[in-house]
Amino acid sequence: MNAIMTKFDVDTAEHRTPKWEGLSEIDQAIRENRLMEYRIKKSWADPWGRKLTITVLLVIAAGFAYLAGASAGLW
Repeated sequence: MNAIMTKFDVDTAEHRTPKWEGLSEIDQAIRENRLMEYRIKKSWADPWGRKLTITVLLVIAAGFAYLAGASAGLW
């Protein structure tokens, strides 16, 4: 065995590591500290996520409208 590792051996070892191309977008989001933006975009792209987001926002808006109407004496 040879104890000397040449530059060629180091270069080939680096190229043998698998690249996770599917995770590159989230890795870049973490590096740029915009993980929340990434999660919102991915959730909005999903049809079920979009429906759930709209439903939750409508329920919250209806709750606030009810409370505002009740405090104004409308009902």
